[in-house]
Amino acid sequence: MTQPAVQRTDANRTGPNRIDTTRPHPARVYDWFLGGKDNYPVDEELGRQITSIDTGALRAARANRRFMQRATRRLAREAGIRQFLDIGTGIPTEPNLHQIAQSVAPDARVVYVDNDPIVLAHAEALLRGTPEGVTEYLQADARDPRSILEQARHILDFDRPIALSLIALLHFVADEDGAYELVEALVDTLAPGSCLVLSAMTADFEPENVQRGIAAYAAGGVTLVARSQAEMGGFFEGLEVMEPGIVSVADWHPELSATGERLDGDGPVSLYGAVGLKP
Repeated sequence: MTQPAVQRTDANRTGPNRIDTTRPHPARVYDWFLGGKDNYPVDEELGRQITSIDTGALRAARANRRFMQRATRRLAREAGIRQFLDIGTGIPTEPNLHQIAQSVAPDARVVYVDNDPIVLAHAEALLRGTPEGVTEYLQADARDPRSILEQARHILDFDRPIALSLIALLHFVADEDGAYELVEALVDTLAPGSCLVLSAMTADFEPENVQRGIAAYAAGGVTLVARSQAEMGGFFEGLEVMEPGIVSVADWHPELSATGERLDGDGPVSLYGAVGLKP
């Protein structure tokens, strides 16, 4: 595919430092959950507060990360998908999506999208892909699909299948803020054979723990939305949900882990995950 030059937004063009380290930030708290080092004491404080009242939060975050890795591996290996669009990327934590995809298919094309200055500051780590493939980072707001698609079209071929990843993103977008419309606008542009990979928080399994976690985030200035399995199903309207359906991320093909072992402990975690195929 012939493509025009793309203006890549990366870490060495961030301009003035706009990162506020006096308030906890969801991406940095998540990084702390995953055992990362790109967080500050205020993030660790909130993370420890959340894990003290929501005992499954840390396991859920790690299970969610492994769900992304397994889904990416399966789509690259078994479905033959060679293009990936990851929106709401978050702070890089290895192995990242492009590392999984390009380990299976070195020529895979991966586009990361985020508008957070914290992620932007670490974007350079997301651009170290294979020489055969393409790995790009775009700065855009997840709530602005038109801008995302306009930029991504310079890199991805929307006439061919794309795996759209919305991992742990939509619980930050309320229904009244257009969560379902956002997903619909993105999926509508995808070619047949494309897939939606989605995970989001639920209170179906551990309602008391999750509500306490939501309250802790709210005290830190972050609003979260927990959705039921039926509400999650609304994101997959018109898609064929692959087996095993909409399940706890820990229960989505654990046999596809890199080691072939289940690493997420016993029982479900409070995030649903699923992969839908566009007919």
